[in-house]
Amino acid sequence: MSAADAVRVDHTVTAGTFTLDGETFEVDNNVWVVGDDTECVVIDAPHDVAPILALVGGRRLKAILCTHAHDDHVRMAPKLRTETQAPILLHPDDRPVWELTHPGELWDVDLSEGQIIEVAGTRLQVIHTPGHAPGAVCFYAEDLGRVFTGDTLFQGGPGATGRSFSDHDTIVASITEKLFVLPDDTVVHTGHGDDTTIGTEKANLQRG
Repeated sequence: MSAADAVRVDHTVTAGTFTLDGETFEVDNNVWVVGDDTECVVIDAPHDVAPILALVGGRRLKAILCTHAHDDHVRMAPKLRTETQAPILLHPDDRPVWELTHPGELWDVDLSEGQIIEVAGTRLQVIHTPGHAPGAVCFYAEDLGRVFTGDTLFQGGPGATGRSFSDHDTIVASITEKLFVLPDDTVVHTGHGDDTTIGTEKANLQRG
């Protein structure tokens, strides 16, 4: 049995707030869990631990992977760590963003470009994609034909860059140089909203 046969991607949506630069917004966040019946990893831990734990079920949680450190993606990461003993992984360039939500408390393992995270016989490759946040990353599962983009790439185009720690030219460069080299049929699992594909978003960016 191949990894693509054994591994599944589970999904839930949590509702809460996002706060930055003195403004607060209501948001719905995607939570992704990649694994098999025995072990898994969680991608982002937004507003509520209970639905994440329900998605994990009785499996061993190997890691809490953070696409970036905005509060609506990491607010529950330390609590989830306490509940499961799983380490939190974050790119170190996002430390100033992380400290806005969790001052005096750190994650466990630094993420880096090209790093491989193995779970349930599949491999998630870390792609550093700054722009929405300095330490933003995507997780690419080549054998599954999927990439988890957090807030770097959405259905319809790049993530927002109008706030602190963000830059429009940087995010466009990240997307074009690091994500658009993936196969066009790669499914894009985003941090908010619906799935898309790499090929679809290439066309969207060209039209834009």
